[in-house]
Amino acid sequence: MTDPLVVSKCGTCHTADAKGNLTRISAVRTTPEGWEEAIKRMVRLNGLQLSPDDARKILKYLSDSHGLAPEEAAEVQYFAEHRIIDEKFPDAADTRRACASCHAIAKPLSWRRAPEDWDLLKNMHLAYFPSIQNSFGGGPGGGGGGGAQGGAPAAAAAPAGGAPAGPPRTAVDTALAYIKKSAPLTTPEWSAWAPNVSTPKLSGAWTLTGYMPGKGKFFGRTKITETPSGYTTHTELSFLKGGEVTLDGSSLIYTGYAWRGRAKGPAKIEGIDMPSGLREVMMLSKDQTAITGRWFWGVYQEFGMDVTLHRETPAPAVLGTDVYSLKAGVTDAPVTVYGSHLSTSLTPADIDLGKGVTVTKVVSATPDKLTLTASVAADAVPGPRVISVGGVILPSAYAVYKKIDHLKVLPVTSMARLGSEPHAKGYMQFEAIAYTNGPDDKPNTDDDVALGPVPATWAIEEFISAYGDDDVKYVGKIDPATGFFTPGSDGPNPERKSQRNNYGDVWSVARYTPPGETKPLIGKGYFIVTVPQYVQWDQPEVAQ
Repeated sequence: MTDPLVVSKCGTCHTADAKGNLTRISAVRTTPEGWEEAIKRMVRLNGLQLSPDDARKILKYLSDSHGLAPEEAAEVQYFAEHRIIDEKFPDAADTRRACASCHAIAKPLSWRRAPEDWDLLKNMHLAYFPSIQNSFGGGPGGGGGGGAQGGAPAAAAAPAGGAPAGPPRTAVDTALAYIKKSAPLTTPEWSAWAPNVSTPKLSGAWTLTGYMPGKGKFFGRTKITETPSGYTTHTELSFLKGGEVTLDGSSLIYTGYAWRGRAKGPAKIEGIDMPSGLREVMMLSKDQTAITGRWFWGVYQEFGMDVTLHRETPAPAVLGTDVYSLKAGVTDAPVTVYGSHLSTSLTPADIDLGKGVTVTKVVSATPDKLTLTASVAADAVPGPRVISVGGVILPSAYAVYKKIDHLKVLPVTSMARLGSEPHAKGYMQFEAIAYTNGPDDKPNTDDDVALGPVPATWAIEEFISAYGDDDVKYVGKIDPATGFFTPGSDGPNPERKSQRNNYGDVWSVARYTPPGETKPLIGKGYFIVTVPQYVQWDQPEVAQ
């Protein structure tokens, strides 16, 4: 640690060794969010006094000098982006019990620590949260459960002589072994990236493509301007379904690639309240030509957009198309291709929509948009298709299909929160995505081909988890046309058995009948509606 501000503010407690390493701090690396949380914890619990300006400088230095490499951050980027996903990881029984019973497994995996520091983190948990022994799998005298079967701790493997190898391994021991192996302090990725950490030059025009659940695709442009303290942005985007949005914001780049920004625009985006603006969490590509991530808002960050920025150059670029899929056998289907600096004198021969698809006419052409008609051969092989315009290629731009085989409800697993006057509600937007089976002709396998959202009819149905379940009556309402769920109110309900709150678990159900078919396709997603987050741990005075 060489930064004078970090040494002066942190070095009073974290002592330096002969090489200038500060105890604990020099033994860890993490994301900007991780360092921000650590700084706030020092303010709340250990009496650290910082001005907001000093806190920002310390956060920037720690993120740049002790951050994650892009490859390391990509594995847990969904955590910083506040995405709802169903985490999957090895050693599921013990790791889920010891770590993921309280927070996402991405939280510890967002850190890189020396082995001894992982042990100290375990001790810190036991000191601050004594009841965690039940999850860790070892109470006083070795009780508390925690083995793979949820009972007594699993015994350590015995050597060949039959003598015990050591004390029984608990759930936290197994979890720590996995985490130490998965998240070491020293990695080839960080060794390669650390010398390249610098402030990138991003000023200029960037094309914008994105997708918002329930609203669909959008295209636009962002102008990025460098400032002494970071970057400012001006974004103009248009939804293909209609509606234009203008956003102005500011951002920083941490660790040479981690974009963190905030932007404000209208009070609503496509009918959804956005009173405080949105947050931007994105990653800059190593060649500095693309920035990808999520823009989100809402009390529980439940509203969001998937966004990609591409640095605009004088060369032609293909950004996307308005269609998600085309059916084999269709003729003269309207197709719009979006791009930048496209030729305005293109002929059908200059445009390739992939094998089995023929451009029949160029209706109109501007530098930003091509309006075409296209026909698909009846025997066209289902699957993704590229778009090539004058030799400029966009892979997997849309799909060709013969039949819609099944629906998938997104999110597959999801959560909303009840609310009332003092506690904000947490909403949920569902989508029904159509799929055609892949070459194995089996649904829900890795080779299925996504065909885009379809206008399904929505309902919620009971998920039977207890005798006399009645959750569907109380958890809230889903719009049958849009799939937008509004949760019920919190607080004891005198109309409910035992005056319970309105929480519960249900199915989110989509029904859609493809054109020409008589039997509807049905998709289901598991959906939890729970109580509000009554306590917000992030104190405003610490988060300036």
